[in-house]
Amino acid sequence: MRISTHKHLTWHAVVLGDLGVLVMLALAELAVHLLTNGQYGFHRDELGFLDDARFLAWGYVSYPPLTPFVARVALVLFGPSLVGLRFFAALGQSVVLVLVGLMARDLGGSRCAQVVAALAVAIAPIALNWGALFHYGGFDYLWWVLLAFLAVRLLNTGDPRYWLGLEAVIGLGMLTKYTMAFCVAGLVAGVLLTRARRHLASPWMWAGAGLSLLIFLPNLIWQAQHSFIHLQFLSFIHARDIAIGRTQSFLLDQLYVPANPVTVPMWLAGLYFYFFTPSGRPFRLLGWLAVIPWTLLLLAQGRGYYAGPIYPVLLAGGAVYGGQWLKSLPEARARALWAATWPTLAAGGLITAALVLPIAPINSTWWQLARMVDPEPKEEIGWPELVQTVAGIYAALPAAEKPVTAILTNYSEVGAISIYGPAYGLPAAIGGENLDWLRGYGDPAAQTLIVVGWSRAQVDQFCTNCVLAGRLTNAYRVPNEDSVDRPDIFVCRGLRKPWPDFWRSIQSFG
Repeated sequence: MRISTHKHLTWHAVVLGDLGVLVMLALAELAVHLLTNGQYGFHRDELGFLDDARFLAWGYVSYPPLTPFVARVALVLFGPSLVGLRFFAALGQSVVLVLVGLMARDLGGSRCAQVVAALAVAIAPIALNWGALFHYGGFDYLWWVLLAFLAVRLLNTGDPRYWLGLEAVIGLGMLTKYTMAFCVAGLVAGVLLTRARRHLASPWMWAGAGLSLLIFLPNLIWQAQHSFIHLQFLSFIHARDIAIGRTQSFLLDQLYVPANPVTVPMWLAGLYFYFFTPSGRPFRLLGWLAVIPWTLLLLAQGRGYYAGPIYPVLLAGGAVYGGQWLKSLPEARARALWAATWPTLAAGGLITAALVLPIAPINSTWWQLARMVDPEPKEEIGWPELVQTVAGIYAALPAAEKPVTAILTNYSEVGAISIYGPAYGLPAAIGGENLDWLRGYGDPAAQTLIVVGWSRAQVDQFCTNCVLAGRLTNAYRVPNEDSVDRPDIFVCRGLRKPWPDFWRSIQSFG
C-alpha cells in the first residue's frame, strides 16, 4: 500500500510539476500545428527535400543530409502526406518549447518564468514558421537550442560528461545546416572568455570534439569527393541574396522575425542578465553564445532570419531576470505586471499566428494581408495542377515518342512530378539545378523534352524546334514563381549540342 501511494505521488508530481506543465504546453503547440498544417500544399522547398529523400546520400549540393533523411522517414511512415511530413517540423518546435522552459529552470527561474520563456519562444514568428514548414532551418533551430540547454546543464552541475552530448549535437547540427559553425564560434569564445575555460583540461571535452567530428565526417568526405560543391552553391546564393537586397534588413528584422515584437524587452533583459547580474555571471558563456554568432552573421551579411536560433537562450535569461526583478517590487505592482504579461504574450502570439500559420482562406483579405508579411505560402499553391498540365501534354505526344521523352525542369518541379507524376504515368523528371544536375540526364538520353520553367529565349538556345504546349496556372489564380515568373511549357526536339555538352552548360544553383 505504501509503494502504491509513493508511485501515485510521483506520477502526480510529474504531471503537475515543472516538466509536466511544459510538456502539456508542447502538446498543445503540436496539436495546433497538426490541425492547421494541411491547409494549402507542399512548399517548393519541401518538394525538393522529398525528391532528395528518394536518393539518400551522405551529402547534397544545397544542404547536409539529415533533413532529406527525416523526409525519407516521413515518406515511409506517412507516404506523400503534407501533415505527415510537417509532423516532424512541428514536433521539433514542441521540443524546443520544453527545452527553453527547462533552461529557464536551470538558470534559477520559477515556474512562471519557465512558462513565460517557453511561450515567448513558441510565439516567435520564426518558430511558428518552422513548425508549419518542413525545412532544415527548423531542425537547425532545434539543435542550437538543445546545445544551449546542455551548456546550461554543464555550467549548472559542473559535470564534464555533458560535453559528450553537447558536442554530439554539434555534429548533428553540421549534418543539418553548416551555419552551426557560427554557434561553435560562440561556444569556443564563451569557453575562452569565461571560467568555463577550466574544461579545456577535461578529457570529456576533447572526447566530445572527436565524437562531433566522427558524426560529421561522412558528409565531409562526401563534399571532398564532390569538390566541395556546396561552397559553389553558397557563393551563388549569397551573391544573389545581396544583389536582390535580401540581406539589407538584417538589423530591422531582429525586431520582429527571430522573436515576437512583444518580447523585445525580454531578450534585451536576457543580454543584461548574462553579462551584468550576479545570478547570470555563472552562465556568461550563454551570453557569448548569442553575441558572437549574431555579430558574425551581421558581418557576413546574412539574412535576418539566420539569427533566429540565437534568441531562445536570450529569452530564457530574460524571463528569469524578469522574475527576479519583479520580486524586488512591491507585491501589488509585481502582481499587476505578472497579470499583464499573459495577455501581452497571448495578443502577440495570436496576431503572429494569424499572419504566419497556414490558416487564412486563400485570396481573402486576411490572406492578402498575411502575404505582405510572409509571402512564402504562395509557393504552396498549384503543384497538382502543374503536374496535371504536364500530364496532358505528355498524353498528347505520339505513342512512339513517349518512351524517348523526358521532362526537363527545376528542383521544385522535379519534386512535384516525383510525387504526383506516377498517377499519370509520367516519366521521371530531370533538371539542371543542385543535386538534380549531379544525377545526370538518364541513359539512354531523351530525344524529346517537355520543358517546364524555362523561357522561350532559353529553350531556343538549346533546341532547334520548340513549341509552346501549355501554360501554368492554379485554381486560385495566386501569382507565384510558376504562374508569373515561368509559366510556359514547351515541347522541344532537336538538341543543338550533344547531351554531355548540353548538360554541362545548364548546371545551376537555386
